[in-house]
Amino acid sequence: MKKFLLTAAVAIMAVAQSWAVTDGQTYAEYDGIKIANQWIFDRVHVGKAYVDNPICNQRARTAVLNGDVIYVARSEEKSVIVGTDTVAQSVIHRFAVKDGSMLEDLPLTLNGKPYSAFLGVASIGKDNFGHIWVAPMTSPTLTFIPIYLVDTESGELTHMGNLDKGDASQRTDYLDLVGDITLQEAKCTIMTVAGSGADPGYATVYCWTQEQGELDVDGWEGGFEGDTYIDFTEFYPETCTGFSLAPVVKIVLGEDEETMYDAELFYIDCFGRDPVLYTKDGSLIDTFEGADDSVKQHDKNANGVLEFTVDGRHFLAYPKGQYDKDGNGCQAYICEFTDEELSLGGLDMRWQCPADSMGKVSDSGLRIHCLSYEKSLDEQGNEVVTLLSFKAFNGMAVYKIGKNVGGDTPDPTVPGDVNGDGAVDINDANILINVILGKDTADKYNGRADVDGNGSVDVKDSNIVINKILGK
Repeated sequence: MKKFLLTAAVAIMAVAQSWAVTDGQTYAEYDGIKIANQWIFDRVHVGKAYVDNPICNQRARTAVLNGDVIYVARSEEKSVIVGTDTVAQSVIHRFAVKDGSMLEDLPLTLNGKPYSAFLGVASIGKDNFGHIWVAPMTSPTLTFIPIYLVDTESGELTHMGNLDKGDASQRTDYLDLVGDITLQEAKCTIMTVAGSGADPGYATVYCWTQEQGELDVDGWEGGFEGDTYIDFTEFYPETCTGFSLAPVVKIVLGEDEETMYDAELFYIDCFGRDPVLYTKDGSLIDTFEGADDSVKQHDKNANGVLEFTVDGRHFLAYPKGQYDKDGNGCQAYICEFTDEELSLGGLDMRWQCPADSMGKVSDSGLRIHCLSYEKSLDEQGNEVVTLLSFKAFNGMAVYKIGKNVGGDTPDPTVPGDVNGDGAVDINDANILINVILGKDTADKYNGRADVDGNGSVDVKDSNIVINKILGK
């Protein structure tokens, strides 16, 4: 038996770990709409396996859900030798939406060479036709923002244009776009907001657009009636004069085909404030001023917002708050618009996800909390939203929202995770071997060593763990 155990342990040394767990929470149902966590990968529920993963890094700032894959962009991750130089290559990490399992990485290249721009993939997103794009953070000294299309098979980038900042060259952090970045099926509109290293920030909002047709990398026109930017004059609260740190813009789709990708309405969320809704002429349309206290951000220093519908009902998701305040843990609020005007003042709280926490560790002031979704139909033809919540350096989670999601309270533990670090790997197998050989005791593992639940720890438990690691 000892020989078998030791041989098996050697055989699994190089096998990838499995870690996916759920948040273990049960969420309330509201007029037939439910929410259920599918999996979570974070500091609180998974621990060591998340912390040891390459996405747990302050340069892995943004993520997006597209189809059945989650894309997490990390700038300057790999050291690559090119000739006599060593360059830092950006990488996109990929995860399966279904169960959170890691897929093959995409090391990024541009013109066949490692893509090594400083904070080169600060923004990652998707257009409305399934294309993945990335863009770097830019300083005030760079008068344009380069944007790239990602080949999700090879990792090769295609330069889609330089977005001219005009006469207002300020720092930019995070972009949003609607339409088709390739222009093959629709026009495309891109927006961002001038960032700042301190309050009160800048009042500058940028916008570029190009009509459907053949892409002209130099053909991006100003989206504000020909201007690439305008300085806004209306803010909430009224005492503000700019958009402060790491602002996020989220474009709202138009209501018909003609205006779908015009970006006539958009949210802006920035440090120290709740999200607000603007029109393209800079007018402030809606704020949280009349909203119930329960839906206002617990702390307003985290930025992000997402509007979506389920079965004709309208929802808004946004971060509860930053990690450094009591009661916060990188959660997202999901609220429902309840009045006919779909006003922010008519929001009602539905869920806080996760109900407990994803983590409370500083991400070095990145501010952004990424929220994205995909929509599908269940077997009964009901709409289901799959929602990604990603907070850099703390974790990510996938939830489903709809009429038939949910079920029994999920088990937040992974069978075979003997040491409770969120991973089933060689460490758990070694513990079981030592317990069986009398070099360790099962008592200190709070029942986790009895993997098959038969009341004893023996070779059967070890076999279960070994087979799980081997994927059997």
